[in-house]
Amino acid sequence: MRTTLSLLLLAALLGNSGCSFKRFAANQIGNALASGGGTFASDNDPELVKAAVPFSLKLIESLLSETPNHRRLLLAASSGFTQYAYAFVQEEADELEDTDLTAAADRQARARRLYLRARDYGLRGLEVSHPGITNGLRQDPKLAMRKVNREDVPQIYWTAAPWAAAISLSKDNPDLIADLPIVEAMMDRALELDEAFGEGAIHSFLISYEMSRAGKADDAAARSRQHFERAVALSGGALAGPFVSLAESVCVQKQDLNEFQSLLQRALAINPDAKPEWRLVNLVMQRRAKWLLSRTDQLFLHKDSEENKAPKG
Repeated sequence: MRTTLSLLLLAALLGNSGCSFKRFAANQIGNALASGGGTFASDNDPELVKAAVPFSLKLIESLLSETPNHRRLLLAASSGFTQYAYAFVQEEADELEDTDLTAAADRQARARRLYLRARDYGLRGLEVSHPGITNGLRQDPKLAMRKVNREDVPQIYWTAAPWAAAISLSKDNPDLIADLPIVEAMMDRALELDEAFGEGAIHSFLISYEMSRAGKADDAAARSRQHFERAVALSGGALAGPFVSLAESVCVQKQDLNEFQSLLQRALAINPDAKPEWRLVNLVMQRRAKWLLSRTDQLFLHKDSEENKAPKG
């Protein structure tokens, strides 16, 4: 608490300080903020986090106005906006689609804006270490990604993930959809450099992505399952995300109701308190698992209902 109050006091002084001191203070606060996050991640009250995170994000943006090339702050901004948009904006949009299309569309538009903000902070972070990489990604993404190294993987992931999320919400925007090869090149390179990043976070992303990847002749579902197995292994089966991703992306497309329900029940069986550092993300994903289970009748075409529709005799 004392450290937090000191940081807030220092932040308040920034507006009345000389330029050099403001940069020094911003750097000190930035380092502290960029090293944090554990308090939010271990919280057992998602609604409390939802209310608190915007203040932290705006504080990070204020500090970046003083130290625009602070790599760790840029990473905190890209990851923070991504996670906030997914957990507290897009999830609400998805849940509203069945009851209020207008409200759902508004939240989807907001989520897209937040994802693009996260992407832009991520690109700025990559530019600090690799000047010109943004233009390089536009020209030849695979070649541009050859210049990055293992220490860039967090920044790559938290740039590509919100970029992909924004694309998924932009089916009416061909310019943004055209960026998909960039996202693919970034995630493939990140996987090559550090497949264990984030206890299998890249594999978890690819569970869903493989189902829409273009230009592959082999079975997309099989590739998704391979990423699922690695994600579960790397997380020790203690993260709900991989189970939810496979159920939502593969089982729905394959219309495998039994596996869909089994995977989501496995996600719900995870004890969020077993790994405090993953408590919040598990609670968020378990909420999605419950929502998906509630929509079983809309996601699956039941054989018995089809038989009832068939003409008798």
